[in-house]
Amino acid sequence: MSAVPRPAAGRRLGWILTLLALAQVVYSLDLNIVFVALPEIGAELGFPGQTQQLVVSAYVVFAGGFLLFGGRAADLLGRRRVFVFALALYAVSSLAGGLAPSPATIVVARAVQGIGGALLLPSTLSLINTLFAEGPQRNRALAVWGGAGASGLTIGALLGGVLTEHFGWPAVFYVNVPLAALVALAALAVIPPDPAGRQRRRFDLPGSLTVTAGATLLVFALVQGPEQGWTSPLVIGAFVLAAGLLAAFAAIEGRSADPLMPFRLFRNRSLTGGMIITFIYMATFGVLPYFLTVLMQSVHGYSALQTGLAFLVPSLAIATGTQLGERLTTRIGLRTTLLIGFAIGVVGTAGMAIGFDTDAGYGRLVPGLIVSGVGQGIVWTAMWIAAATGTAAHEQGVANGIASTALNIGNAIGLAVFTALADIGTEGKTGEALRSATAHGEFVVVLLTAAGMVLGLLVSLALPRTTTPAPTITETPDPAHLAAR
Repeated sequence: MSAVPRPAAGRRLGWILTLLALAQVVYSLDLNIVFVALPEIGAELGFPGQTQQLVVSAYVVFAGGFLLFGGRAADLLGRRRVFVFALALYAVSSLAGGLAPSPATIVVARAVQGIGGALLLPSTLSLINTLFAEGPQRNRALAVWGGAGASGLTIGALLGGVLTEHFGWPAVFYVNVPLAALVALAALAVIPPDPAGRQRRRFDLPGSLTVTAGATLLVFALVQGPEQGWTSPLVIGAFVLAAGLLAAFAAIEGRSADPLMPFRLFRNRSLTGGMIITFIYMATFGVLPYFLTVLMQSVHGYSALQTGLAFLVPSLAIATGTQLGERLTTRIGLRTTLLIGFAIGVVGTAGMAIGFDTDAGYGRLVPGLIVSGVGQGIVWTAMWIAAATGTAAHEQGVANGIASTALNIGNAIGLAVFTALADIGTEGKTGEALRSATAHGEFVVVLLTAAGMVLGLLVSLALPRTTTPAPTITETPDPAHLAAR
């Protein structure tokens, strides 16, 4: 054993975790940062009101469609290599978005950003899950990463409001350029190079093409359904093609000697449970920022900056919850932690619904925002620990791709279903009547998301009855190896 002291390795791992957390901030900021800038983007570029959502949906569609591909690419091509490439793609597409002279250009830039996100999220997670030992060390790392990501979702709304109000809408794109470039360059110096002499494996091109096209079309149909109408030939055609391509993917994987997504991974109850929970999480907790934004801007008339400031409270609550989730998982086990997180989320979200009223001020939302945010943070950290537990190091990328795909599809389905329900009763109304109908529809929807969290609680009961995971080493480098690089 080398005489190099362990604290040096600890410092090195600390720098690695800092970079991975910053990368997650870059990723999660983009999920919400453009919401508050949409009116300004539409006004300057000539977007009709109904098509402004393409700026958001282009990102969601391509991020959701390419996640499984991104996870397997990290396993086969190298985690650091894919991580750095994803950040470079993010920086270039963000610059193109800020310079966009037309609606088509900005939609394409957002689509490329989505592909960058699909490469970034699973590569970041697989780096955490292979550089940090399973057990308390990995739990702490996921809590830091989770705090950065979950808080980034709400900080994105705040930053979007500040940047839009003071510098114009292009600033919500430009902010990613230096951040992504800095993290990419630092990663080359801090993160250990991908191991040489990796096992040669055939890249499952037919599986990659069918699942990527199928998942992209599925998310596209779910996102466009509320906009185009569920009976639209475009939406129906996308659903049919998606079903055919995903069926072909299942057939290809069943016969492949080296599949993109080995079905045997689903024998791992932690991964399967974690995948289902990430779906439920994003279909419930994950849609709340959208409805809160509509409440604040469309019902109460908040400015972009005011809306962003209003998200500070849930941001702090979520960050607190992510750290609590790590401590609870280490001390009382993953299953119990998820049960506690979902239970807190149900209570807080139901309490938040009281604030969805035309006459209710922000103060009425605050207690629910705090309690729901803590529950959200606990679940966020614990569900990623579940998805990573028990999977071999060389398959962490695809395992995280599976969980991340479930996350994005859950968000698309949740938004599609709940926005349709929220719009019931708003047809033909204007002025005060429209404000009242919007608030009532969202009140009902927020209660339904709380009910959906109960389903997450029930799924958590099916997880293995374990306490803390055994501290087995996956692909954690020797401390001397890390310190010497």
